[in-house]
This record gives sequence, structure tokens and C-alpha cells, in this order.
Amino acid sequence: MLRALKTDCKNVARKAGVWSLRQYLGFALKTTRWTFRVNEQAWPLLTSQNGQTAVVAFWHEILPLTPALWWWAEPQNPHIRLRVLISRNRDGRMIADVVAPWRIWSIAGSSDSKGKNKGGAAALRRMRASLRNATLVAITPDGPRGPRRQAQQGTLALAKLAGKPIVLVGATCTGIRLKTWDKMIFPLPFGRGTMACAPPIDMQRHNQEEGSGGETFTQKLEHALDNMMHLAQQPSSMSSPAGYSQERVALSPLSLMPSRVWQAAATVLSPALPFFLRWRQTKGKEIPSRVREKMGFPSRSRGTANLIWFHAASVGETVSILPLVSACLAQKSDFQVLVTTGTVTAARLLAQRLAHPRVVHQFIPLDVPRWGKRFLDYWQPKAAVFTESELWPNMLGLCHTRNIPVMLVNGRMSASSFKGWRRMGRVARRMLERFAWVSARSDEDAQRLKQLGATKLLETGDLKTAAPPLPVDEAELARLKERLAGRRIFAAVSTHQGEEQQIAQAAKLIRRDYPDVLVLVIPRHPERGADLSVMLGYVPRRGAGQIPTEDDLLWVCDTLGELGLFFRLASCVFIGNSLPGVLGGGGHNPFEPARLDCAISSGPLVQNFTDAFAHMATGITIVNTAQDLAAWVRDMFANPAKRQQLADNVQRIATANADLPERLAKHILAQIW
Repeated sequence: MLRALKTDCKNVARKAGVWSLRQYLGFALKTTRWTFRVNEQAWPLLTSQNGQTAVVAFWHEILPLTPALWWWAEPQNPHIRLRVLISRNRDGRMIADVVAPWRIWSIAGSSDSKGKNKGGAAALRRMRASLRNATLVAITPDGPRGPRRQAQQGTLALAKLAGKPIVLVGATCTGIRLKTWDKMIFPLPFGRGTMACAPPIDMQRHNQEEGSGGETFTQKLEHALDNMMHLAQQPSSMSSPAGYSQERVALSPLSLMPSRVWQAAATVLSPALPFFLRWRQTKGKEIPSRVREKMGFPSRSRGTANLIWFHAASVGETVSILPLVSACLAQKSDFQVLVTTGTVTAARLLAQRLAHPRVVHQFIPLDVPRWGKRFLDYWQPKAAVFTESELWPNMLGLCHTRNIPVMLVNGRMSASSFKGWRRMGRVARRMLERFAWVSARSDEDAQRLKQLGATKLLETGDLKTAAPPLPVDEAELARLKERLAGRRIFAAVSTHQGEEQQIAQAAKLIRRDYPDVLVLVIPRHPERGADLSVMLGYVPRRGAGQIPTEDDLLWVCDTLGELGLFFRLASCVFIGNSLPGVLGGGGHNPFEPARLDCAISSGPLVQNFTDAFAHMATGITIVNTAQDLAAWVRDMFANPAKRQQLADNVQRIATANADLPERLAKHILAQIW
């Protein structure tokens, strides 16, 4: 017991030491006024432009200063990645723990010597793999034990093996020299510092053994590094040599967050947000037992497997990613998936449609930095996939600070959203450039996202065109077909407040010619079902288990997850949230009824799905009034061949991207290595 107590005390002391050293070092480096003298040829390598990589070499004595070079390079390319060779001994492990929260990841190992395996060969293989996967690798040629400023063969061997250039770095700053073998520089706060970066050494063109004057490559490397140290020691008032750029930089600890204003506002408002969530509970928009998930507290066990995180805001986005989630699960059997949503209806839909042992659902926390940190600390995703227009500055910034690759699928940017984000152009750019890649829903969306700052765009394609037909309970379908036999059925789906009255008016007009008609009114928000039934004259409700009689004209279908059933009952469908007079407007997804052999009509307000409706223009009829809608339905009933032709036209378009989930799944999994 005493031994265990001593071990616990040592662990606590070590953690406290690591935390204290990290806090001090970060404070000292970020309060130093830095001058960067960077060769013009080295700049694209140090910032990993277009995926370029290099071996970055510097003397062991400036190791505490090099995070400043990383903080200079990272904002210039949010996709940049870095790994540093650090010894496997106790001191090396402490250094690795200090710099890890700064997204500086370590590779453990040092040169094997005297018959001892110090992990050198394995580390060399990992560094080569990192360089070939668009990751910078940093190495100290004289580390970890010296002699001081005498280069070993590891740097040359790594560069030759990976076929990558070497960039040499020198540095100095206001600080003290430690009494260590390397005379390490330890920085002091509020001082001045300089980084000097040499032109890259191209190993394919360099003579390995002999250089000018009979020097070996190792000797030339030592002299070049000493020259960089000398250049760094020159006063900042002196001009840099030809071919070098010189800039003075103040490193900010908040530079990686897309918006400091958003971050501060969310933090200030956070004490009031629990009351806001409680108010949402009273409206039925939150599940009381799970409301703490919105503050980052987990309600499910994480498990031990690696995890991919998918986020979809509501029902439509959730439906669109289901094939993509399934494709990732099929391609990666040793991973589990976390799916977060913002709404209760989306959570229920996910439980119905994707009951998989490796899938966990949680509600996404509100965009408060402290809550986001709590969420990420627990779930520790290896990658994050956001859907459509889910752009949350704080969460994206937090993912970036943890080196979690974030991707955007089915990226959507409507004209109105585009105008809004352009007013916050800098925030939009800093958010979008942090995505590893963006797959836009359409070419128009891709162009808008690119203008706002997205840097890597994959092929466009709407996941809603790749989903399989909506599922159905075959027994229930057979039962309802028997109960409603002989009736002509028309469905108005995803209706919103302000247009159900127009649908009821259209139903009365249709009934004049077709007395047997039954109109299914399917509200976008099922919780409106009871009030809607009363408003329409106490018509039967599916949610109450009621079946319409022969005299009933309207049937409110206010259940969740049964659209596949209703689309198979109806021969023609109207898509709501689109008629003039509806609050908001913008339309809804036309692909789901299109896949199930339905003729489709919609109001003119379809700005949220402009591209989809444009592609289906030959098969979708636009109506403006209740009279237009009634005339279209009567036409469909009177001309079955015409109805079938229109249904075939949209079905062909709605099934065009069947292989898109498989392709995107490969891109997602490629980010996890």
C-alpha cells in the first residue's frame, strides 16, 4: 500500500510539473516579440503548402523555443501537421507531454547504440510514413545526449529514405543558458527573439559523401546550422540576406479560434443558457433526462474503440448521413460511431433507422468553449464529420486545437446565408479553412463556400440523392391498404403553419370531382398534430391511433419515421414549407418521395433546395395557390400515364448518386492514420 501511495504521489507531482512547465513556457514564448527570417524557398515547406513536407532540423539547445515556429506556421495553413522525434527516456516523455496540447505530436525513439534498442529503427519508419502522409517531421541532429552541435547520421538517413528536403533552423531569444550538456536556452517572458530558416537542402541533388573543400555532408550540416544560429543572433534592425523575408510577429494564445468575439459572447452567456434549456423542456423540445448533454455531459459509455463523430442538426440532415455512417461502419470494423443531433425528432429518427451496436447518439452541446472541451475530453473522436450548414466557430476551433480532422459533407450555403457570412468574412474564412475537406451539395454551394474560404473542395454530390428508399413496416402497409381500399390518396408532406388551411381548401375542391379522395396532412413537426387536428375540424390523427372513415376528407399523420409508409400509400405528393404566405418558407427535400414512385408538386418558395428542384424541373410541378394545387391533383388522378411519366423523371434523378456514400467514406477514413 505504501508503494502504491508513493507511486500516486509521484504521478501527481509529475502532472503538476508538466502543467507548470507548459504554462510557463507558453507564457514566455507568447509574450516574446519574435522576428522571423525565413528563406523564400523554405516558407512553402515550413507551412506545408499544397501538402509539401520536409525534415526540419535544429540544435538541441533551442528545443524550448521551437513551439514559436509552429505557432507562426500553423495559422498560415490549418491543415498542417507536425511530429517531433523525442527520446524514449523520462525527460523525453515529459517534453512530449508538455507540447502535446499544442498539437505537436511526438515520435518516441533515438539512435540505437552499444547493442541497446532505443527504438531508432521503428522511429525512422514512423517518421518516413509521416513525411509521406503530408506531415512535417522535426529532429535534433545532436540529440538527445550530444555531443553538443555534432550531427549524427539520423537526419541524413531520414531525408534520403523519405526523399524529402531538409530545412535548417536557428533561434535565439531573451533567456538564460542552462548548465546542461547542450547549454539549452530557457526563454524569459516579455523579451525578444529571432527564428532563422535556411533554404532547403535537396537530397536528390546533394552529394552524400563529399562537398566543396572535402567536407562530408555531416560537416556541412553542422556548419549550416551554426550559420543559422549566427543569423538568428543578428540584431532585428539588421536587414536579412537576399532571398529571405523578415517579419515581426506577436503570437496570440487565441489565434487558433475562428472568432474571439463569438468565444467571449458564448462564455458570457453560458450562465443563462441552462435556463434557456429548461424553457425548451417546457415546450417539449428537450428530453429532461438528457438535457445535460447540451452542456457537454455524457449520458452513455464511450467504450474503448476509436471513434468517428458525425453531427447532423435535424431530421433532414440525419437522414442524409445514414448511408454514409453505414458505409464507414462497413469499411472500418474496429471503429465506433458517435452521432450527435440538435433536435429530439432527429434523435428518435436515428434510433428507428440505425439501431447498430457500434453507434451511439448524444445531443451536441451548445457552442460554449467550456462545454465543448468537456464533450471532446470525454469522447475523444479521431475525426469529425459535420453536415450541410453546421458551422459553429468555437467547436471547430476546439477540434483544430486538438488536431482532430474535421470534414463537411453535403455542404450547403444558401444565398441568404452567404450574404450573412460575407458580413463576417474573416470568421467564415477562419472556420472554413479549418476543414480538412468540404464536399458541397451542388456546384453553386461549392462556389459560395470557396468564396467564403474553403480551401479543399472534393467532388460535389447531394447525399440525399444517394439514400435508399425510406423503410416501411410491410404488415402495416398491407393493413392500411386494405382499410383504405378504393380511395384516391394525396399526401401533403412537411407542412408548416400557414399553409395547412390552403391544403384543406384544395382538398375540398378536389372532392367535388373525386368524392373518394383522402388527403394526408403530414406536419413537419409532429408535436403540432393535436392542435392541427382541432384547427382542421377535429379530423382523425394517426398519432392518436385513429383511422379515417369513408366520410373523412383529411387525416393528420403526426407520427415520426413513417414517411415511407405514407409515400407508398399516396400516388402524388405536395412538399410543404413552400406556399406563399407560409412563415419562413424554403421548401423541403424532394428526393424521398421521388425515390418511391410519387408525382411531386411544390410551392414556389424552394430556396433551401434550389439545386435539387432545378435538376427535377421536368418532373416537379410548381403551384402558387390552393386552386393550382387542386387542379394539379385532379390532373394526376385523371391521367395515370402522365402521372407515371412525371414520377419516372424524378425517380431517375433521385437515384443518380448511389455510390456517393462509399466514395465519401473512403475520404473520411483516409484522414485517420
